[in-house]
Amino acid sequence: MNWLVLFAALSGALAVGAGAFGAHGASGDAAEWLKTGGHYQLVHAVAALAVLRLEAKGPALLFLAGGLIFAGSLYLMALGLPRWLGAITPIGGAALIAGWLWLAWSAVRG
Repeated sequence: MNWLVLFAALSGALAVGAGAFGAHGASGDAAEWLKTGGHYQLVHAVAALAVLRLEAKGPALLFLAGGLIFAGSLYLMALGLPRWLGAITPIGGAALIAGWLWLAWSAVRG
């Protein structure tokens, strides 16, 4: 079983659900957090699947983990958990950026 593909597929499903809930079932800050988290998580789930085709497992793992941390902290705040969780969100963003930089470095190295 390919665990990274499974994780990417589940990440994509969660992102669509969160985005839909943000668009149709939530309001105010919660709606925005759900939509933003869903957008970033979905983009990076698809990116992970694409780079796995290039056998770039490191960047794919950072895309998935970063997406989960970034979006997950927003989802939790949207569900009413404390806003201090917003301090975790940039950790996920940094992992996403690191994944893109790792992918760029891999391209330069050939």
